[in-house]
Amino acid sequence: MDEEELGRVLIDSAIRVHRELGPGLLESTYEVCLAYELSERGIDVRRQVALPIRYRGRRMDAAYRIDLLLADSVVVEIKAVEKWNKVYEAQLLNYLRLSGCRLGYLLNFNVRLMKEGIRRMRC
Repeated sequence: MDEEELGRVLIDSAIRVHRELGPGLLESTYEVCLAYELSERGIDVRRQVALPIRYRGRRMDAAYRIDLLLADSVVVEIKAVEKWNKVYEAQLLNYLRLSGCRLGYLLNFNVRLMKEGIRRMRC
């Protein structure tokens, strides 16, 4: 499955999770439910993937974690926030750069309609 198809399945799955749970829960709740939904649809999904950085030629474990990584190619960062902050976009762009992935999604589940909480980014 290519990145674009993964993205379509991700969005459909996120909408399903949001319809079932609604807004107002913890990010970790949405993360585990979305991972389950994606795996039920046959997507290879890993949760809380460690993301080290390279500094002066050395690998440094800097405690960065990708919320969900789909098929080792699409990064998903999950939020459940009332107000959007541009730092979330910078965070995702850094995760894309550090991981070598090109496509990522920011999903904010604390919205009335899930489509209002989706940001797609390419690096």
